[in-house]
Amino acid sequence: MNAGVFLDKADAVATAAAVKSGKITATAAVSAALERIAVADRAFNCFTNVTADRALADAEKIDNAIANNENPGPLAGVPFAVKNLFDIGGITTLAGSKINADNPPAERDAAAVARLRQAGAVLVGTLNMDEYAYGFVTENSHYGPTRNPRDTARIAGGSSGGSAAAVAAGLVPVTLGSDTNGSIRVPAALCGVFGLKPTYGRLSRAGTCLFSSSLDCVGPIGRSIRDIAMLYDILQGADADDPVCTQRPPELCSPQLNGGIEGLRIAVAGGYFATGAQPEALEAVEIVAQALTNVLNCGIRAEKATINPPKIGGLGTVSIPESDRARAAAFIITACEGASWHLDNLRSRPQDFDPATRDRFLAGVLIPAAWYLQAQRFRQWYRDRIREIFQHTDIILAPATPIAAPLIGVEKMVIAGQEILVRPNLGLFTQPLSFIGLPVLCVPVLSVPGALPLGVQIIGAPYSEAVILRVAAVLEAQGIVSAESISP
Repeated sequence: MNAGVFLDKADAVATAAAVKSGKITATAAVSAALERIAVADRAFNCFTNVTADRALADAEKIDNAIANNENPGPLAGVPFAVKNLFDIGGITTLAGSKINADNPPAERDAAAVARLRQAGAVLVGTLNMDEYAYGFVTENSHYGPTRNPRDTARIAGGSSGGSAAAVAAGLVPVTLGSDTNGSIRVPAALCGVFGLKPTYGRLSRAGTCLFSSSLDCVGPIGRSIRDIAMLYDILQGADADDPVCTQRPPELCSPQLNGGIEGLRIAVAGGYFATGAQPEALEAVEIVAQALTNVLNCGIRAEKATINPPKIGGLGTVSIPESDRARAAAFIITACEGASWHLDNLRSRPQDFDPATRDRFLAGVLIPAAWYLQAQRFRQWYRDRIREIFQHTDIILAPATPIAAPLIGVEKMVIAGQEILVRPNLGLFTQPLSFIGLPVLCVPVLSVPGALPLGVQIIGAPYSEAVILRVAAVLEAQGIVSAESISP
């Protein structure tokens, strides 16, 4: 079997099955990925480092294990890549910066990287991002912009832009990203792939370059729901090296994907989440809502905002209070915590920052401590209000971004007749959810054939990743959401 042709359409689960069955070798799968990266990534600029020698050596070990009737792991031979803020032993962790290039190589792999490699996945490189994960565009002044595979004149989103674009371009089936205010979900939406921001503290961040310790999460990006579920299952597990990675027992999602959604209470986010977006972004939510309505057979969705959706099996609308204030508080926490990591370099090497990142960090330095404390107090209040909403509903739907992917270099966009900045406002609908650590899956929707993709957020209560993924699996099976990659 021609590995390159097979991998054009295969997701990670199918690739691993083919390797374990002997249809293709791990070496062939990894070689095919390396060849397409070498040729196709010139157009996209996803990769900042390709670890070819290491990848081929790992692939050979997997082939030897299979030849010796040893278990090669559930992701045997699957090529993957990671945002370049994950440590990789022997490689300097850039975190999108020029300054970090002067640091010594990492001594060992980040926890998430190590867990995937232990499961048989093969690391093929590191991926471009916004400097220090502070942005939504991946227009990196040091390493160049990552281009959207759906239209290379447009941004990939950020800060995990390289991670989303690499999957959308068909360079690798799965990647790892990080999400503070929407940095997995925004690029996943704009590039038309699946991206999971798990519950805060669910997956280990050990060995990653932190941006905002109160908000940071790591998570998978992939071309199928079963890939997202498989990676999430493998990445779970408490880690003493990450103090917020909880002792909560792992909950395997892969076996639950076919569980259906009967009995779930699903609602559309109204109010704040129903304004401030282009019509097509809201239409994407309606497409998903209508599909779920048909599955649940619950009739017409309620028109008025309420925190009491119809009875079990119904679909209603919820209004999440003070979401605009939650976003403002998230900005304060992000700016303060982000700046605190970089104070020494802001004093000694300000010229070596990306100017956009530097200016936002400097603004964070000037924020009064009282504002930060008030933002954290408000965070608890907002978390309590959301907890009340989830007493009446299981899943909430909302747009992921206010628009489809803007052109590279464009600084402003027009929403509801108002001109606003692109960089901070692509996270309009993601920040209020990250603020309190909710699990969210971004699913890609093509409202019109040939149009740019848009994302819909499937939001759940803490630790409800299995429920979120079941909902997405139903939508994927119906063809409502899809992450078809572009063949190199």
